[in-house]
Amino acid sequence: QVQLVESGGGLVQAGGSLRLSCAASGSIFGIRSMGWYRQAPGKQRELVADISNDGSTNYGDSVKGRFTISRDNAKNTVYLQMNSLKPEDTAVYYCNFKRRLSDYWGQGTQVTVSS
Repeated sequence: QVQLVESGGGLVQAGGSLRLSCAASGSIFGIRSMGWYRQAPGKQRELVADISNDGSTNYGDSVKGRFTISRDNAKNTVYLQMNSLKPEDTAVYYCNFKRRLSDYWGQGTQVTVSS
């Protein structure tokens, strides 16, 4: 099993920045990718960004150029640097680790962007 603990959410004004962190513990052998998803009220969960073991990254269209995902393998941690935040970025952000046949999720951290 893998346990994921997110931190770094909060309230920020539009144009501001936040950095989310997700630390993993447990058996992380075989993890293929790490990523962030978000879910706003009344909307489906969507991909924000992910990063594979080879370092390749993938971003949702709405965050390209504003958000940056990174990982620290020594700390089993993935980060999401969020800049130029907009009110439409308001959502619960979830950390996600993927194995070939399994997905692991954090408990979520609230990000609220005020206009």
